[in-house]
Amino acid sequence: MENFRKVRTSEEETPLPFPDLPPDVVEMKVKEGSKIRNLMNFAMAQMELKGRRQIVFSGCGRAVTKTITCVEIMKRKLGGLHQVTKVRYKTVLEVWENQDPPPDGPAQNLTVHKNVPSICILLSRDPLDPNQAGYQPPEPRHEAGEDTSGSSTKGLKRPLPPPCEELLPKKLQVQVSDSPRGSGSTAGRLDH
Repeated sequence: MENFRKVRTSEEETPLPFPDLPPDVVEMKVKEGSKIRNLMNFAMAQMELKGRRQIVFSGCGRAVTKTITCVEIMKRKLGGLHQVTKVRYKTVLEVWENQDPPPDGPAQNLTVHKNVPSICILLSRDPLDPNQAGYQPPEPRHEAGEDTSGSSTKGLKRPLPPPCEELLPKKLQVQVSDSPRGSGSTAGRLDH
């Protein structure tokens, strides 16, 4: 494969795995090189400004984690969204071209079929069937001003646990020497 260069990649077109979707549902096709900021700006505009009730995020291969990240950001920003997740495999077709073709023949191409993991996530403002596989209900929302821990938890879903004693910094103790020399010199000591 050292003399070959990938010249084209294409993935099979498969229908969305969700029944009863409206024909105008927005599908966010997340790619490996997609910018999360661009994806989120478009998706949020569709849900907030255009009043869409449902949106689908899909990605395959290395884009799966970016797809999940987009969904989690949207759920946190909008809140109250029902979710259904479907995981499957997609066939990706890669065409590789020989960079060092034989002198007496045409350039050789190599075609590789790969099965890569793929994810489709439906987010909906409307309730979905809780009995279908992959369903997640909306996260419970805390009332504004409700403080469960006595400290600021802005941006956190649940309060942080109290810190463990072994993680707290050790105290630096300073002793004053009783030496008659000098005028109250101090020596620092770190207790372990």
